[in-house]
Amino acid sequence: MPTIHRLQSIKIDVYGGEHLPPHFHALYAEHEILIEILTLSTYEGYLPVSQYRKVIEWAKGPNVMNVVLDNFYRLNPRLRK
Repeated sequence: MPTIHRLQSIKIDVYGGEHLPPHFHALYAEHEILIEILTLSTYEGYLPVSQYRKVIEWAKGPNVMNVVLDNFYRLNPRLRK
């Protein structure tokens, strides 16, 4: 479970053995959300609003989407098109 980033107490993870669509996990306390990398839409789960906003703001940062997508496909090469 490689953590690719930390936003204060929010952990951003990308896992191997995953499924499409390409996504990352954001974990905060007992909450977890899966966010699609290319659209930043929620795939599954929930985060409190304040933490959700921080995650989305981070994900919109320069080159973040490319780095996260590269990590997803590096860990899940069978899903690369």
